[in-house]
Amino acid sequence: MTPAHPVAAPMYLAVNLLDAQSLLATFGMLGLALVLFAETGLLVGFFLPGDSLLFTAGLLSAGTADKPAALSLPWVLLASAAGALAGAQCGYLIGRRAGGAVLARSGSKRLHHGTERAGELLQRYGHPKAIVLARFVPVVRTVLNPLAGALDVPTRVFTLWQIAGGLVWTAGLVLAGYGLGSSVPDVDRYLLPVIALIVIVSLLPPAAGLLGSRRAAKHRNETP
Repeated sequence: MTPAHPVAAPMYLAVNLLDAQSLLATFGMLGLALVLFAETGLLVGFFLPGDSLLFTAGLLSAGTADKPAALSLPWVLLASAAGALAGAQCGYLIGRRAGGAVLARSGSKRLHHGTERAGELLQRYGHPKAIVLARFVPVVRTVLNPLAGALDVPTRVFTLWQIAGGLVWTAGLVLAGYGLGSSVPDVDRYLLPVIALIVIVSLLPPAAGLLGSRRAAKHRNETP
């Protein structure tokens, strides 16, 4: 006997936090802003795909004559800047209040290595340049903000340069994706290889830093 009211099949929401396309398709502009906020402001977000997310969002903002854009470029620029700038400032405030303890308590080797790299950037280049450069290095852009707060980098200096670096980082990657999508027909067919290339390029700076640190440590151990 057929029931009078058929029961609807349960719906499941599946999202891959490491997949830029999945994040954008599921959460849209809100997801873009929240992911960038978490990656730049909360230590738990160090694994999130900030670079590839920005590039993919820009790519999906480029429409063609026969295919409308999946996302609005002005909204993508606004959401990405808002998330990245608010996240960095939040991370800085956490560092100011909690000090170095918030970084010391982490058991992640990647975070500890990122902290070392962030400290090296601050010492080598000074506050303004290090704050801007950190935006382009995965993990380092997560830990430098609380580290700057813990080291009492002046609020005005940090705020000014994190805004400058955040705008260059977000707008640069979004517009790069938009430019590629506008100039290459059916570029979405090659989206996965392009994103893979972006991820590889973004991992080169920390890999080079790790190799340099190991060589320096080996040289110190060999020096009598």
